[in-house]
Amino acid sequence: MTRLTVTALSALGLAFSASAVAYPMQWQNNSLTYLYGTDFQLDPKTQQTLTFEHVSGRNAGDLFLFVDAIHYQGAENGFGYRDTFYGELSPRLSFGKLTDSVSNDGLIRDVLLAATYEFGRGDLNNYLLGPALDLNVPGFDYFQLNSYYRYADQPDGGRGVWQITPVWGYTLPAGRSDVLIDGFIDWVVDNDGEDYHANLHFNPQIKYDMGKALGWSAKQFYTGVEYDYWKNKYGVNNGNFGLDTNQSAISLLVKVHF
Repeated sequence: MTRLTVTALSALGLAFSASAVAYPMQWQNNSLTYLYGTDFQLDPKTQQTLTFEHVSGRNAGDLFLFVDAIHYQGAENGFGYRDTFYGELSPRLSFGKLTDSVSNDGLIRDVLLAATYEFGRGDLNNYLLGPALDLNVPGFDYFQLNSYYRYADQPDGGRGVWQITPVWGYTLPAGRSDVLIDGFIDWVVDNDGEDYHANLHFNPQIKYDMGKALGWSAKQFYTGVEYDYWKNKYGVNNGNFGLDTNQSAISLLVKVHF
């Protein structure tokens, strides 16, 4: 199963690369976000993060990429790093687009095959693959429901668990501008042996469209907060080795789209 997952993920990457040549990009958006937050667990308490994000769409699917450059304030993490990085590359293959059957009516907008490659400092390599749905949920700008078989390629051997990842965006009018509430949940639904436990990562951002309020372009410049709740962070069971692994952290943010 794990070899099949990695092979299928590689095949999906090749298929998406081929589609990138066959199908020109329909749209894209890039952004930089600066975050300053505290009350993180397992890692040093206070962190600064600079995040680059890219999202784009083609006739065959879509692509999301982000990379976090993280600086620990006045401390080192468990590996002795004051700075680290983490990123995800997430292509999705759209059966609705390939068959011209994307629907704005009913609950299901599109059916997709989703993949994610997670990477980071310290030989971090995780591979995820599974079915996904884009849903028509009233009021939401978008709502995705991705499900994955998650294979963690660890130095002491690989392991696999199932993960469910909803992703959403919701815009609310606020005076002369708007408030955007977007984010994701990563729910790893089961344990894999004694070392990796089920965990829940809830990560919404609440952002005010400052650019629109100031009379600049809308959807270009945001200020706000990010809330990061992670139960059993990194799959470490809360209380193991006397550690508190249930994280509840808030970060201030500034975000610029280009």
